[in-house]
Amino acid sequence: MLELQWPWAFLAIPLPYLTYRFMTPASQSGGTALQVPFYRHLTSIAGDDQAQSVPKRQWSSILPILIWLLLLLAAARPVWLGDPVQLQGSGRDVMLAVDLSGSMEINDMELNGEAVDRLVVTKHVLTDFIQRRQGDRLGLILFGTQAYLQAPLTFDLKTVGTLMDESSIGMAGNKTAIGDALGLAVKHLRNRPRESRVLILLTDGANTAGEITPLQAARLAAEEGIKIYSIGMGADEMIQPGIFGSSFGARRINPSADLDEKTLTEMAKLTGGRYFRAKNTEELEQIYNILDELEPVRQEEESFRPSIALYYWPLLLALMLSFITALLHQQPRPSEWFSKHHFSKKHHLSKKHQTQEGA
Repeated sequence: MLELQWPWAFLAIPLPYLTYRFMTPASQSGGTALQVPFYRHLTSIAGDDQAQSVPKRQWSSILPILIWLLLLLAAARPVWLGDPVQLQGSGRDVMLAVDLSGSMEINDMELNGEAVDRLVVTKHVLTDFIQRRQGDRLGLILFGTQAYLQAPLTFDLKTVGTLMDESSIGMAGNKTAIGDALGLAVKHLRNRPRESRVLILLTDGANTAGEITPLQAARLAAEEGIKIYSIGMGADEMIQPGIFGSSFGARRINPSADLDEKTLTEMAKLTGGRYFRAKNTEELEQIYNILDELEPVRQEEESFRPSIALYYWPLLLALMLSFITALLHQQPRPSEWFSKHHFSKKHHLSKKHQTQEGA
């Protein structure tokens, strides 16, 4: 379907006529008219204007009108509208906040029988979780020393998954700004329907950076009706190799000693959410399966019509007609006029000389 977005541009159709009708030419107003180029006078003397064909003069009048109409058509912004596309009308607005601090590189998790770092497991679990959220708007926040909005709330789950998969440890800094990540999520969720605002935050440590504390940000989230589900990630114990990687001197340590479970629990409690503890890959998968069972909230259905801009076609045609108009008004070069004038004069003198000899 063709549509003109600015149809009022056609109100300018009579503008050239009004200008010609009511404005006095410079040559008649007592001013000095600029004559460009001066070859027009030479061709008039040579009689070329009288030799111009009638069809050529007609096209010289019609083409400027067509060019003006095409320019107005382009200014009216013609677009081709496609068929309406319905967006799914139920779901939640889910913001994912993922910790990328330096501690996420600890190899205390297992995936397919191999020891891997925490971020690898997070990507593995989140990839499936994201693809199952059909009907939800998903957003992605990555945080370390600073918090960054990697993907705004969108139905494009494939892009969100790709951005999560391309993330790397330390790209946002090596510290942990949990409060700033919460504050950024509140900023982007507060304008969504109040019953559908959900924040899922995954971290393996405590707040060590940022301008706002996690509890302050959680209170803001509670005021905006944002439900926080916090996940504390990391094993309870792991064996640290001894000298040269051998068992000699090896010892058991708690790689999650810095995890601030108290604050994460309080954050979730303030907003009506829950705190989960993921000590291994299986527990993390189970947590996201539980989150997958949240009841959707009905929202108004949305639709849009894809559009293709067409303004460049009338502009291109106007440009082509401008070239044709220039060719129709092309004047002979000075050398051609002088050559023609010289030949006419020579022919006249030769004929006069023959007449005198005959007399």
